[in-house]
Amino acid sequence: MHAITDFMANDHRACDAMLVAVEHTVAKRNWELARSEFAHYRDGMLHHFAAEESVLFPLFEETTGMYQGPTQVMRGEHAQMRLLLTAAASALAEQDVDDYAGNAETLLIMMQQHNVKEENVLYPMCDQHLADHVKVLLPTLQTQIAGQVEVPT
Repeated sequence: MHAITDFMANDHRACDAMLVAVEHTVAKRNWELARSEFAHYRDGMLHHFAAEESVLFPLFEETTGMYQGPTQVMRGEHAQMRLLLTAAASALAEQDVDDYAGNAETLLIMMQQHNVKEENVLYPMCDQHLADHVKVLLPTLQTQIAGQVEVPT
């Protein structure tokens, strides 16, 4: 069973698709739509991070006793990506294509590397160690990711 891996990887793909939508609007210099699409993407990313940091990671840490392992690395990467999200939003507000492109490219590379680690290492570990929690865990993650829970920015 790969319930957690599948669910969270699907959300990664959804966030990837939102970033592609932003890229298309930036390429057309449709700044108002780009800012709107980016806000939607940023919210999706922040909800994903919040679901991991407030639900998945604490349960994994409590269950395994691994508090300084992969979840700590992922939290650090989330912090870096939050900074890039802020920088990219600022570039869009200034209509600075080059600055946006640089931040978005860095963010994309970081996201891809981060997602590989989660999908190939952390999520399979979660599937293994949290199998008894899946029936409650997945709806809780879904609620958080759907934005039905307040997310700190």
